[in-house]
Amino acid sequence: MNHTKIIFTIPTITLLFNLCAKNSISSDKSDIVPDNRLRVIVSTDIGGTDPDDFQSMVHLLLYTDTLAVEGLISSPCGPGRKENILDVIEFYEQDYNTLKTWSGKYPTPDSLRSITKQGAVDIPNLTGFGFPTEGSDWIIKCARRDDPRSLHVLVWGGIEDLAQALHDAPDILPKLRVYFIGGPNKKWSVNAYLYIATHHKDLWIIESNATYRGWFTGGNQSGDWENSAFVSTHIAGHGALGDFFVTQLGGTIKMGDTPSVARLLFGVPEDPSQPSWGGQFVRAWPRPHVVFDRITTRTDSIEQFGVLELDLPIGEEAPDSVTGLMAIENQNLSGMETENGTIKFLFSPKSPRQFTYRIMSNDTTLNRKTGYITAYIPPAHNKLYPDTNLPNWWTDDPSPEVAEEEHIGAKTVSCWREDFLTDFKERMDRCKSPAE
Repeated sequence: MNHTKIIFTIPTITLLFNLCAKNSISSDKSDIVPDNRLRVIVSTDIGGTDPDDFQSMVHLLLYTDTLAVEGLISSPCGPGRKENILDVIEFYEQDYNTLKTWSGKYPTPDSLRSITKQGAVDIPNLTGFGFPTEGSDWIIKCARRDDPRSLHVLVWGGIEDLAQALHDAPDILPKLRVYFIGGPNKKWSVNAYLYIATHHKDLWIIESNATYRGWFTGGNQSGDWENSAFVSTHIAGHGALGDFFVTQLGGTIKMGDTPSVARLLFGVPEDPSQPSWGGQFVRAWPRPHVVFDRITTRTDSIEQFGVLELDLPIGEEAPDSVTGLMAIENQNLSGMETENGTIKFLFSPKSPRQFTYRIMSNDTTLNRKTGYITAYIPPAHNKLYPDTNLPNWWTDDPSPEVAEEEHIGAKTVSCWREDFLTDFKERMDRCKSPAE
């Protein structure tokens, strides 16, 4: 393979060699010692606006013998619900007898059902939290268990249940290791995200806004490595899970949430600066958050993936209760009236371009107002200025040499494409026939 686009130091190469020797999980049928398995909770918007979560769930279930999965939570963003997770477990159940011939550590289908929980259904207001859910309570319960291991919370969709758990039980924060597939999910969960970034600054978190795209963008896309060809060759006809996978996204790989799992399969879980199948990250610079007290114009800008806050004055003759919507891209964002005589809107741009928005309000001074905001790619020098107030916060490397087109950090995943797809292929083979 050609990995020359990313330069690793000699210590890093040695580390990766040791990892390969220690964590050979694809062809080695030996079991991992249970006490050493990484504890994992997955929060997913499966069944919502993006069907790639179904693909990522198939992948996750094939690795449940190597990970101690303690929770599967349905999060908001679209119509996805707990039942969508249970649907995939049904396919897992059809392959379970074959899978367990490869490893006695595969959990029973019923045990997976017992840890599947319903999280938030609606996105809370601008406070970022609302009311406890089955999912947020489950995060708290798992984090408070008498277990010395960290709890890895992999957020594939909305981050509301994590925000709720931290609000209700801030004592769990030191136990958590969060990998947040941000970007589009951050756009929908901007309220909860800003609450966490503002009130829980010590949280250990990887904010992957673009790096995750390396799973399906870039790398070796020739022959069987191409996204559609890989599915037709190595996934179709491989048990119930494989046949279900093929029905998603027209039989093309996306699996945009899978890097959160892959980092735990090959990487250094406690050090995001090291190479891994799920990406290589840098300490976060101050999280971009720009506040305007006016309608913005074409000359106003914000960093891509940042938080735009409009804190607009309410007119003197406005109704006692002011309401408002901000229509931008494919969102209608609700405003929240504040005690300071303003109405507040939050937006996070997922792509580097100019956005147009329109305010609809029962305050005539704001109604039908149109504004603009331009998002730009985070500059490379940002990585030189880590935020000391966010000591455990990690994010995409903005260096141009590790970007796939405009997707910063993506090459730190795509450079491993042949490795992680080979491993996935061998896992899919487990569904096709029992171990000899």
